Amino acid sequence: MAYDFKAVEGKWQAKWENESTFHVETDESKPKFYCLEMFPYPSGALHMGHVRNYSMGDMLTRFTRKKGFNVLYPMGFDAFGLPAENAAIKSNTHPNKWTLGNIEYMTEQLKRMGYSYDWRRRVSTCLPDYYRWNQWIFLQMYKKGLAFRKMAPVNWCEECSTVLANEQVHDGRCWRCETQVTKKNLEQWLLRITDYADDLYDEIDNLDGWPERVRIMQRNWIGRSTGARLSFEVPELDAKIETYTTRFDTIYGVTFIALSPEHELVQEMIKRVPLEKRIEQFVRKCSAQSSIERAGGEKLGIDTGFSGINPATGELVPIWLANYVLMDYGTGAIMGVPAHDQRDLEFCRKFNIPVIPVINPEGEILDGDTMEEAFADDGIVCNSGKFNGMRTADAIPAMVKWGEETRICKAEVNFRLRDWLVSRQRYWGTPIPIVYCDKCGIVPVPEEQLPVELPLDVQLIEGAGTPLPTAENWLYTTCPLCNSRARRETDTLDTFFCSSWYFLRFCSPGREDVVFDTRDTDYWMAVDQYIGGIEHACMHLIYARFFTKFLKDIGLLRVNEPFSNLLTQGMVIKDGAKMSKSLGNVVDPTEIVNRFGADTVRLFILFAAPPQNDLDWTEQGVEGAHRFLNRVWRAVEENLDGLAGCGADVIPVSELKNSLQKDFKRKIHSTVFDVTRDIWEEKQFNTAVARMMELVNAIYAFKPADPTEWKLMREAVCVLLNCLFPFCPHIASELWQMLGNATQLDFEPMPECDTAALEAEEATIVVQINGKVRARLTLPSGLEKSELEKIAMEHANVAARVEGKEIVKVVSVPDKLVNIVVKD
Repeated sequence: MAYDFKAVEGKWQAKWENESTFHVETDESKPKFYCLEMFPYPSGALHMGHVRNYSMGDMLTRFTRKKGFNVLYPMGFDAFGLPAENAAIKSNTHPNKWTLGNIEYMTEQLKRMGYSYDWRRRVSTCLPDYYRWNQWIFLQMYKKGLAFRKMAPVNWCEECSTVLANEQVHDGRCWRCETQVTKKNLEQWLLRITDYADDLYDEIDNLDGWPERVRIMQRNWIGRSTGARLSFEVPELDAKIETYTTRFDTIYGVTFIALSPEHELVQEMIKRVPLEKRIEQFVRKCSAQSSIERAGGEKLGIDTGFSGINPATGELVPIWLANYVLMDYGTGAIMGVPAHDQRDLEFCRKFNIPVIPVINPEGEILDGDTMEEAFADDGIVCNSGKFNGMRTADAIPAMVKWGEETRICKAEVNFRLRDWLVSRQRYWGTPIPIVYCDKCGIVPVPEEQLPVELPLDVQLIEGAGTPLPTAENWLYTTCPLCNSRARRETDTLDTFFCSSWYFLRFCSPGREDVVFDTRDTDYWMAVDQYIGGIEHACMHLIYARFFTKFLKDIGLLRVNEPFSNLLTQGMVIKDGAKMSKSLGNVVDPTEIVNRFGADTVRLFILFAAPPQNDLDWTEQGVEGAHRFLNRVWRAVEENLDGLAGCGADVIPVSELKNSLQKDFKRKIHSTVFDVTRDIWEEKQFNTAVARMMELVNAIYAFKPADPTEWKLMREAVCVLLNCLFPFCPHIASELWQMLGNATQLDFEPMPECDTAALEAEEATIVVQINGKVRARLTLPSGLEKSELEKIAMEHANVAARVEGKEIVKVVSVPDKLVNIVVKD
């Protein structure tokens, strides 16, 4: 009987669905395991990156169920966002229809892969029953002062016609369309994520189950630094310019102040000086540049004609506008210390501003007139009054202390992290639950009136932007406070808002009365294993941590962190590049499943590379996986009479009669031990597959000749099917049933390793001299080191090579190795 994968996979998928095999409930009497992959955007169809991600998750889920855990394994769709809007415009359809159609198609694709999701828990973030709770969470943040509105310079993508958060600007370009990003002043909604910066930073050290590179990326993005905040008075404007520095020891070396062109004081300057036209032109020129151009390109500047007072020296220093000073970081103003900052030095050389060294390298004296490179290292303080001669490490705390005592500065911890800008000038997103009333101002929508539904009876026109400001039937409403006519907020929420808490909604899907049931989240949270791309390290993962901490603070959660363990998988590449339609190297998962079956695709994608590495897609590899599964099928089908008729009882190793039987038993249980360790502890799924391939070879080599050996053979096959099941559940389930087993593999416990079976009567000892193999000895296992070394030294080949030489040391590993180090 040939292996008919289409019939086998169709049969088991129907059985799982009809019997609700993967439905799970909160049950505090059982140990839980919550496995989750980052949910997909419903782009139209699965790609191989999805298949790799979800195959890992399903394999871990099925394995964990067999270990006796109550497993939550849900799936949903991150369904709002710009791609749906653009695709709908191009296809002359509505984003709602386009998105929901894609969700259904992708759901069927996922089911064809045999993934064991509890589909009752599916969420789609574009539906009112989900985004209602986006709005509810926003209102809780508004009540606590975390959601606020302000005028600010923002990142603007002209192609997408929307604002971007800092995290969505990559090398000065839009993260989606790669259009050059410019600056624009807009009134926007932000979330005060900076209130949680300390917690977000400090907790990184406790994320033991996360890859170190992700933790490093988060530390760098949050960017905590210790320094001092100080102000430079500007007498002519009766104003102060605030700056922040981590090197207060350079305060005596300030020779200019540089403001960002977007700094609030610039408009006041424009009103007061004859240079206002030049300043306005300069501001417009800088605003047209991307952040990357401003920070790393040509230094542009203009002298405003105003001066500030250095609080340490009382001297006047000129105030310049400089394109490399950004409002996104710090206060939008810097104290220019050109001798000790390369960008400041380049700026000063270009505009002929003085350079005053205040830190010398040990044993050297810098000349401000001739130095070509800024000295940014630690050294010896100079030109700094009473602090001269101090080392940098001592000078910084001493000078900050003096600055605080004299009220020149204030010690402060600062962060690179900025408040999260969540307004988007697009249609396909969660409406922000705010109305504007001429009498009452900004008014939150009452919770009982949620959801504020996105109107679906609108027409989207390419290049016209969001239709919400012109949807009058939706736009105008009644003020909840005074019943006057009011206008709805027409911006929608950043789609990252949706994905910052979806893992909590999975715990209580469909609840209409609460965002989630705390009884459920108390049981299921935190997520035990989260799987997804490292590209989300500084967006989604930070935002999800922020939401979790906030929801804990308002009493809805017990956990402080959302994800206990994180696995970041590599990409799927073909022909040396990431799969891409533009490169013509995309492989359609549906086509491969039709040709080879879901189990083959799953096996190949889990075997071809370690999870963290990129996977090189090859047709030959897929064919090899298919051949292996056919080999497994034949190993059972061709021996079915003997395997099914020998009984299910297991022969203990103590009753085995010869070394052939004991070696086979050892192979069976070493497979159990190694596969369990590779999956559960090491997360090296490819090596687990290699262990099973070795066991299949051993099964083919073992020729049962009596009832005891048939029982051994059945034990080996049952172990193989249990180990293979999480990877290839359809074929394993079918063969398990063919053996006459009444149980279903989903609920069959994972085999336990018999440690007695692992004990070998004999061991092969490798003998090395200076690292080179000189002999292999077959000896009784368990020999003491001294006895092992004596036998190795007496071996003829070894004795001849060490004769007359000084033996420096002998290193031995029982039952494995003797390494002799000699000096010639």
